[in-house]
Amino acid sequence: MASFIYYSSYQFYKRSVTDKTAHYYNKSIMEVNWLSLVFLVASVPSGFFASWMLDTIGLRASIIFAAWLNLIGCLLRNITIFNFVSTESKYPVLLTGQIVAACGQTFIMFTPAKVAALWFADSQRALATTVASMSNPLGILAANLMSPYIVKEQNDISILLWICSAISLLGVLMSMIFVRKSIPPTPPSPSAASQSEPFFIGIKKLRKNGAFWLLTLSVGGGLALFTAYTTFLEQILCPQNYDNNFAGLSGALMIAFGIVGAFVAGLIADKTKKFSEVTKIGFCLSTLFSIAFVQLARFRGQDVLIAASIALFGCFGFAIYPTALEMAVEITYPVAEATSTGLIFLSGQIQGIIIMLIAQFIAQPLSAHDAALPKACPQGGSFDPQDWTIPNLMVNGLGVFYCVVITLLFHAKYKRMNAEMMAKAKSTLNGKLHSAVN
Repeated sequence: MASFIYYSSYQFYKRSVTDKTAHYYNKSIMEVNWLSLVFLVASVPSGFFASWMLDTIGLRASIIFAAWLNLIGCLLRNITIFNFVSTESKYPVLLTGQIVAACGQTFIMFTPAKVAALWFADSQRALATTVASMSNPLGILAANLMSPYIVKEQNDISILLWICSAISLLGVLMSMIFVRKSIPPTPPSPSAASQSEPFFIGIKKLRKNGAFWLLTLSVGGGLALFTAYTTFLEQILCPQNYDNNFAGLSGALMIAFGIVGAFVAGLIADKTKKFSEVTKIGFCLSTLFSIAFVQLARFRGQDVLIAASIALFGCFGFAIYPTALEMAVEITYPVAEATSTGLIFLSGQIQGIIIMLIAQFIAQPLSAHDAALPKACPQGGSFDPQDWTIPNLMVNGLGVFYCVVITLLFHAKYKRMNAEMMAKAKSTLNGKLHSAVN
């Protein structure tokens, strides 16, 4: 799983150098944003195949397959820097590379809960899911930190492309060398020793699980909002004269604090088994700090407060994801882990597509007063600064809606824990009976 840390570093690099990417490929900001949107679109159909492959063929083959897809996607994108590729062909080739890499990333996002279930004891599963699921944002953190400093001007995009391809190659090598088996020799828990439902039977069972669909709606919505913030962060901040470096720093703080928050939440969930309570508290606090960030981003010279608000948004928002994945497995047992957690991820991708398209459509031109003020992004050309007040309010409204749904309507029944308790009790009873007979 260590190799997964690197996989996302390229996929999101354009979010912190959007303007230079637009100029390098001579495309509009809408077309550059499609490099993120296509990731979401491609992962929806590939997600069903990823769930099936993980649950049917196994972890090792799926991880290696994902690593190769990611590397191939990176190499396709590298082709765009060569002169033999015409200017008109560069963008389609770039999109193709994004699509291939997106298909590989789907496997990565579906794997954490399955790894935790098969390889870790019940007292370690939440933390194991946290470690694995945080590999993706750790890659994004690396991208947010390094991209603005590597890409000083538009021609530096090629340097970043080669760096990310080298990282992806390392991921392939690590996967093939270190991922040796799909399951351990000895199951670490009773549920790991049991047989999961076949993929299509599991899908049928989930249709009648109302609690799961409420969790899928709200947690998927939270993923979609995170995607929207990381994609549009520079565009939200630049009209108020916050530059690329500050946008990259803000994104990095959100993810760094988020990783810390997720680890703390994972430890608490493993210790207390209160998955529902941890998720609900994280949702409420992350919603409050996202509202604070949006309001502060409307004003100039609020660097410290903006950085603090988005860091705290990440801290509590990231705490939701791994805990919610474990809770999804708990409330859907014995449905296979990649099936239940995969549907949550797909919900986030679908909602993310809708939110990002609407947000770009409803963003308004700057007022005459704001247009005359200094800005950290160019006026005219590929990157026209816009007023993001309405999209930001929409995102805040959705956050409040998801928070209400999961806090008031969602109630969890931990089926996996109950089944394991019964299995342990039965094993203990059988042991006592055997001792009594002897």
